[in-house]
Amino acid sequence: MASKSDAPLDDLMMAMDVVDTLRHEEGQVARELKTDERDAAMVERLRQVYASQGIDVPDHILKAGVEDLKRDRFVYSPPSAGFQRTLAMIYISRSTWSKWLAAVVAVVIVCIAAWYFIVKLPAQRAEADLLARLQALPATYTELVGRIDSLTENTEIEANAARLATDGNLALSDGNNEAAFKAEADLRDLAGRLQEVFEVRIISREGVPTGVSRIPESNPDTENYYIVVEAVDADGKILERRIVSEESSKVELVDKWGQRVSETIYNAVRRDKMEDGIVQKGVLGQKRRGELDIKWRSGVQDGAITKW
Repeated sequence: MASKSDAPLDDLMMAMDVVDTLRHEEGQVARELKTDERDAAMVERLRQVYASQGIDVPDHILKAGVEDLKRDRFVYSPPSAGFQRTLAMIYISRSTWSKWLAAVVAVVIVCIAAWYFIVKLPAQRAEADLLARLQALPATYTELVGRIDSLTENTEIEANAARLATDGNLALSDGNNEAAFKAEADLRDLAGRLQEVFEVRIISREGVPTGVSRIPESNPDTENYYIVVEAVDADGKILERRIVSEESSKVELVDKWGQRVSETIYNAVRRDKMEDGIVQKGVLGQKRRGELDIKWRSGVQDGAITKW
């Protein structure tokens, strides 16, 4: 609303004020007068209103205000719904939705990064490692066969190594990776066994029995005899061996076992130990480099036990 002032009001501001005042006065005037008399009555009424406030408004402005009221000038009309209005609303509310959009984008980026480093990258590395191993297998076969040939002069063992290498290369050609790796493992095992050197010694120390006997449930009329032994390498290190127990038929990794022997050896070892508490002839077998099997003393039999 205008204030009391000696300075003239801007025509436009005055027109807006006049129109605003008319909106408040129009209802009352319309109710009191007919349509053709209403414009003159509204001009007069406005003149009185401004005069009561000490404001002198020219008649052309009052009449212009009446005309502007008829044309709804200075009335805000919201834009109709449409694509442009939608774009405008999106732009106006950008400070709100942009925060949520940034959060969603951040979560998506974190998820993608986690999937890449936890799932994708390890899988790619594993695949690359597998491919490298497969590509290296032919050379590995050749190297292992050469090593085996250098360890033994046993033609049967050499032929077995060559067969394993051939099987491995055929498996590679067929894309049978499992069989190709098994051939490599078998060659490594063969080379490792040929390289082993140790003695099978009779255990003669406190806490471990030197010999035990068993009466098999399947044949109560028979008694089996076992000497408890261990494998010891050239450095005095006790080796672990995979032993098949004839009582359980299971393969067990043990550092001592009972080797089945004849009753003659069993009694001889017992008498030897009873003389002074020490087993003088303590070696029951020897494993030499280039051989697969242990060379046993006379009287040692097939069969072993792992518990007593």
